[in-house]
Amino acid sequence: MADDSPRVLVTGATGYVGGRLVSRLLRQGERLRCLVRDPQRVDSSRWPDAEIVAGDVLNRDSLYEGLSGIETAYYLVHSMAAGEHGFAERDTIAARNFGDVARERGVKNIIYVGGLGQTDSDLSQHLASRHHTGDMLRESGVPITELRAAVIVGSGSISFETIRYLTERLPIMIAPQWVNTRCQPIAIRDVLSYLVAAMQSNDARGRIIEIGGADVLTYGEMLLGYARVRGLRRHIINVPVLTPRLSSLWVDLVTPIPASFARPLIEGLRNEVVVHDPSARSLFPDIEPLGYQDAVRNALKRVGDNAVETVWSGSMSSAFDRAPQPVVVESTEGLIFERRERETATAAKDVFSVISRLGGRHGWLYANALWRLRAFLDRLVGGVGMRRGRRHPTELQRGDAVDFWRVEDVSPPHHLRLGAEMKLPGRAWLDFRVDDLPETGSRLTVTAIFEPRGLFGFLYWYSLYPIHRVIFSGLIRKVIERA
Repeated sequence: MADDSPRVLVTGATGYVGGRLVSRLLRQGERLRCLVRDPQRVDSSRWPDAEIVAGDVLNRDSLYEGLSGIETAYYLVHSMAAGEHGFAERDTIAARNFGDVARERGVKNIIYVGGLGQTDSDLSQHLASRHHTGDMLRESGVPITELRAAVIVGSGSISFETIRYLTERLPIMIAPQWVNTRCQPIAIRDVLSYLVAAMQSNDARGRIIEIGGADVLTYGEMLLGYARVRGLRRHIINVPVLTPRLSSLWVDLVTPIPASFARPLIEGLRNEVVVHDPSARSLFPDIEPLGYQDAVRNALKRVGDNAVETVWSGSMSSAFDRAPQPVVVESTEGLIFERRERETATAAKDVFSVISRLGGRHGWLYANALWRLRAFLDRLVGGVGMRRGRRHPTELQRGDAVDFWRVEDVSPPHHLRLGAEMKLPGRAWLDFRVDDLPETGSRLTVTAIFEPRGLFGFLYWYSLYPIHRVIFSGLIRKVIERA
């Protein structure tokens, strides 16, 4: 192999942990290859320095190219997304295929993230499958570093998103006895630190290492701890009978997590998942795990760190060749996105010129009376209303006030993001993106983004959807016409 060929392989690169790990390893200068089932799902501009190869762990023959020349392979895949039935069998086949081909290709180390839980206890099917997957990888004979973790606290983690949505939407939570089960949650930042350190440590090879955060809490304490960080008053009422099936249907109703995915996870909540072997602290003394509330605060900082932009322009948005839809409403990572797109023969710079003039004496091009009414209502409750106008009638810079908005990002002629400063039960943004279209002009995408605070925040946003439909559809049409 050439000296500059990839030496590290990441499977599950389009997943939650894998995607973040790829970015972390690339920043450290690792020569990296990502194994994905469909390379078209990966935006080539996201990781320009990584090699992307096609491979499916359920198809043994498809793995040889990806594992060729690799020293360390991260195994970060599971089969739960394919449904709650048969996932354990699929995981067994996948791990056996991967381990066997890794041995044949001379891989020196496989790093795998499994689940905490005492092996001699009555583990749920999900946790037992996580342990069995590690066993199948070890049978290959390749040295395995198995990191066992409980709930991963980070924006986008399925467990954390379940906690987020349940706590945000339900002032009173009816919960079964599993809320009293102990857990040792860990921040995604610390999981990534352990994954990177495991590759660099010879002492970690061939070992099962239990990792966890600084706090051991019950699931009920985790729900209430999230509420405290968000400034929400929440109450939990325990009930003696609430089966995993009923619980999963309730999660399906209240959160974006489907019941087929939630049920195996909920069944696992009967098992205590805490660290019993503290060897991670001696193996990796430089890693000081965060406490739960600090981990929650970090997870909620993504907007201030421009993570909204990352979510909005994620790889899935460009993964399929399809015509722009007139309106898309979706909820992800605690945010509600209401997106509209229109294509035009007009150049991007001309479209952006119109966007840059919105607000102030130019107004909002469509339904100005409704914009003024919203500003009047904001003034009544102590908000800024529209009295601030704007600094310059045609130019914008970061930090400028635009009526009751604030410019958070402006990159002519392609992007403008406005953060709302009116009184709201949450936080809101209005995002404009203008993309060049080869030989045909440009595409304007207007996205209203809302981070609701509590149940009232959700009710507020969805009750306004009919008005948004009128205002934002008219706005995008008028911007195109004016351009």
